[in-house]
Amino acid sequence: MEKPPFRQNQVCGSWLMKERLGTGGFGHVYLYQNQETSEKIAVKLCRLELNAKNKDRWSREIQIMKKLKHLNVVTAKDVPEEMMHIALNDLPLLAMEYCSKGDLRKLLGKPENCCGLKESEVLALLNDVGSGIQYLHENKIIHRDLKPENIVLQDINGKLVHKIIDLGYAKDLDQGSLCTSFVGTLQYLAPELFEGKSYTVTVDYWSFGTMIFECCCGFRPFLHNLQPVQWTSKVRNKGPKDIMAVEDMNGEVRFSTCLPYPNNLSRTLLEPLEGLLQLMLKWDPVQRGGGLNPETKQPQCFALLDQILNMKVVHILNMTTTQVHSFLLSPDEGLHSLQQKIETETNIELLNQELLQETGVMLDPRKPAAQCVLDGVVSIFLAQNGTRSSVSQSGEMPSSLSTWNQTQAQCSSRLPMSLQVPHEGDSINHLLEENQRYLSQLTSLLQETTEEKSESIVGQDWSWTKYESLVAKSQRL
Repeated sequence: MEKPPFRQNQVCGSWLMKERLGTGGFGHVYLYQNQETSEKIAVKLCRLELNAKNKDRWSREIQIMKKLKHLNVVTAKDVPEEMMHIALNDLPLLAMEYCSKGDLRKLLGKPENCCGLKESEVLALLNDVGSGIQYLHENKIIHRDLKPENIVLQDINGKLVHKIIDLGYAKDLDQGSLCTSFVGTLQYLAPELFEGKSYTVTVDYWSFGTMIFECCCGFRPFLHNLQPVQWTSKVRNKGPKDIMAVEDMNGEVRFSTCLPYPNNLSRTLLEPLEGLLQLMLKWDPVQRGGGLNPETKQPQCFALLDQILNMKVVHILNMTTTQVHSFLLSPDEGLHSLQQKIETETNIELLNQELLQETGVMLDPRKPAAQCVLDGVVSIFLAQNGTRSSVSQSGEMPSSLSTWNQTQAQCSSRLPMSLQVPHEGDSINHLLEENQRYLSQLTSLLQETTEEKSESIVGQDWSWTKYESLVAKSQRL
C-alpha cells in the first residue's frame, strides 16, 4: 500500500523525523530522534518503484546487516514499533546506528584536502576500512560497492572511526562464490565487472585501492576525468605495478608506479603504500591482492597493510629550517639512536640537539624513542642547543611549509610536471595560502619574542612561564 511522502518533522510515536540524510540505490535514509531519550537512529525506507529483483536485494541487505557485528561496519538496530506502519509495499525497514560526522566524500571535498588527506587520516582509514573489509570477507560477503559515499564517520570517545555502509549490492558467498551480474557505482568498480565476467572478493581490493589512492592524492588513479567505459580501454594494458594513469599535453596516456606529488605523506610511508597499491590495483583479478600467504592464509595485501599499520614513524620539525624529517623506529630503539639518525640527516651534532614534544617538554633520554609516538604518528620539534624557540605546531606539520621549489623538485623526481598540470591549480593556490598564513603568524610570534630585549632566551632571567605561554600561542598557529 502506498504511503504519503515524508515531511520534515513527521512524528512516529516518540520518534521525530529530523531530516533526510541521503538516497541510496534502493531507498531514502532518514534521521529520527527519540524525543524522550534523545537517541538518534538512521532509518532506510525502500522506494516504491523497485522491481522484484531489487526488492530481493533489499531484503538481502537487511538479512546481512542483522548478522554483522563489527566496529567498522555500521550496526543494524531494532526498528521501533511506532515506525512499523510507515513501511512501503510491506517491505521491512532497516534501522541503523546514526553516524554524525558525515561520509568520506564530504571529508575529501574539503579545500584543505585537495592534495589528499593528512597522513594520520590516511592511516586511520587503512586501519578501519581494511578491518571492516576483512571481516566481511571472513563472513563470506563481498561488498561490491565500496566508495567514499559508503564510508561514514563516527566520533567514538574523541576518535574518528570509519564504518562501511550500504550492503545493498553485497553478495553472500554462501549463495555461490562466483557472481556474474552487477549494477553499482561505476567509478570504483573492478575492471572485470564491466565485462560481465565472474568475480570474487578481489573486486573489493580494487575498490579499496582506488579509495586509498584518492585519499592519498585527492583524485582517482586512472584517468579520473573520463567515464569508466573510456578509461578501461586505455588502462587495460597497464603494467602489473602501475598505480596511476594520466594523459599528457598531447593526449597520450602515461603510467606511473609511484604516488604523485604533492601529497601529505612522509617518505618513510610512501614506498610501502605504493607497494600496497600495486597489489590492490592489479588488472588481473587472479593476481590482485598478491594471493594468500602460505603460512597465515591471509591475503598478501592485508599482510602488507598490517605491516604498514605497525610501523612507528616519528616526524621531527627542524625549527631552524622549518623542514620536516621522518624516521622509522624499531620497537625498542633508544633515543640516542634516533638522535644519531637526526645528526646524519641534519648535520646537527647530537650534543646540540634539543627534542621537544608538542607541550614543550623535552624527551626522556631513559625511555625508548617510541615514547613520542601516539597512534602511530606524532610530531616532535628539534632545536639546536642554545637557540630554543617557541615555535610549535600541534599535530602534523603540513607539507606546505616546504618552499614551492622543493615541492616542484619532488614532483619532477616522481612524475613529469606536465602530467600533473590538470590536477594542481587548486593545489598550488592552497599551498601558497597555507605558506602565507603560517609565515605571517610565525613572523608575529618571533617579533613578540625579540621585543623582550632585556631578556635572553637561554639566560637566567628568562621566565619558563613565559616560554610555556609562547608555546601555547604557537600551538594555535
